[in-house]
Amino acid sequence: MTELTTETRLWTPTGFREDEWVHAESADALTGNGRFILPLQAFLGLDADVRRSAKERLGVQLLPGDELDKIAGLLDQLSLVALAFPAFNDGRSFSKGELLRTRYHFQGAVRATGQVLVDQLPHMLRLGFDEFEVSNPVLLKRLEEGRTGGLPLYYQPAAEPEAKGPKYSWRRKRTG
Repeated sequence: MTELTTETRLWTPTGFREDEWVHAESADALTGNGRFILPLQAFLGLDADVRRSAKERLGVQLLPGDELDKIAGLLDQLSLVALAFPAFNDGRSFSKGELLRTRYHFQGAVRATGQVLVDQLPHMLRLGFDEFEVSNPVLLKRLEEGRTGGLPLYYQPAAEPEAKGPKYSWRRKRTG
């Protein structure tokens, strides 16, 4: 039996692009050149001066069970926060993405990793995610065709503001 390998590509709302970031397991990666996404514990274990000096090449990966509060006071020392979606039925990273943008006003990149699926992408965009590691073949094909999907009306506000609906302040119409 042949094993299928799934390609992972980086997609942003402006299209596919080369990924400048590498997932690393430990802070030892920082001795080399490049931009690295570290697990939460490796990031927290860095000296504060190292975090500040390496900010432009330093990102952190949060798993669903990791507490966002652990990095809340350190967001000024990060260029990227990667939020993991290890399974389609675990939505905790949706909340973290929205909180990064609305409560903490994080201006760096918010990246979705793992199981980024067709029906989740429009909601992720509305919550403030702006980078996606995509391996799902159906989503890759749709994004190559320029289709992000989603419904044209929303009934809840989100980090990305939408135009007001025709008569109701709580109804939002998709603009893109």
